[in-house]
Amino acid sequence: MTRTLLAALLVALALPAAASAKVVEVGAVTPAAKPSCPGSPCEVISRTTAYQTRIGDTKNMFVVPRDGRIVAWTISLGKPGKKQQAFFEDNLGGASQAGITVLRPGERYYGRVLGQTPLVPLTSWFGTTTQFPLTTSIPVVKGSVVALTVPTWAPALALGLPRDSVWRASREVDACDDTQTQAAQTTVRSLARYKCFYRTARLAYSVTMITTPVPPAAPKPTTKKPA
Repeated sequence: MTRTLLAALLVALALPAAASAKVVEVGAVTPAAKPSCPGSPCEVISRTTAYQTRIGDTKNMFVVPRDGRIVAWTISLGKPGKKQQAFFEDNLGGASQAGITVLRPGERYYGRVLGQTPLVPLTSWFGTTTQFPLTTSIPVVKGSVVALTVPTWAPALALGLPRDSVWRASREVDACDDTQTQAAQTTVRSLARYKCFYRTARLAYSVTMITTPVPPAAPKPTTKKPA
């Protein structure tokens, strides 16, 4: 994020100068993920909502650490060849697009949608890492999960990683291998189960949030002994 963009976001959120707000990049784990396309195989994430749960020793990197507001999101995209792009468009619902979904996690891997960004067409950004600032920020609470929603397809999947790279998707538990049936959560309050999990791959996105300022603790009263 550039300093100009960050300054504009801080002004837009009307944060007091002395506030303890912090800019946090949720999901940013080094080294950065490198999407597979245009290599062989060129695999994409398709028709689902998904989030990473583990990268090596790092777990729950997409769990919101503090209350705040999402102000931007970033995605790294591969660059499929013309034939690859045409194949995905013909078989996965049209042009590439994606957005961010905020989930309230529940028992048995259920997730309910609390908020979403607008979907963004991605074709023009193939082969780049691009940040999309939000016109209207989205409130989030500590413990929420920020997921990537892809109603069509997106070349944002890094392959060939160790088995301790794990991500989950909102597909039916008996259809984890079905990448063409629509399973993306695209409406607020919708509920889905994230029982399908996949190893040796990584989703290439992150979310920028500004935490809610925490007021300073009130000074504790003191009692002086009489002289």
